[in-house]
Amino acid sequence: MESLALADHAHRWARTVTRVTGTAVESLASAALSPYPKVRGVTDNWWRGEDSLIAVHRREAVGFDAPQCLQDHVCGGLDEWGLHGG
Repeated sequence: MESLALADHAHRWARTVTRVTGTAVESLASAALSPYPKVRGVTDNWWRGEDSLIAVHRREAVGFDAPQCLQDHVCGGLDEWGLHGG
C-alpha cells in the first residue's frame, strides 16, 4: 500500500516522469541514490536521489525470467515536499 501511495505522490508532484525499460534499467544504478526502505517489496523498490524518486519494477522480469520486462519510472524535479511529502 505504501508503494502505491508513494507512486501517486511522486507522479503528481514530479516535473518530469521518464520510463526506462529493458537493459537500460541497469544503467540507473548509482552511488548517488539511496534506498527508500519504507516501501521495499519483493520485486518493487524505490530509490531516492537529490531531486528524484526512482521506482524499480521487476515483476514480470523476475517471475518469468524476462529481462526485457524490467521497468523503472524516474520522477524528477521534486522539491522537498515532493521527496518527503511534508
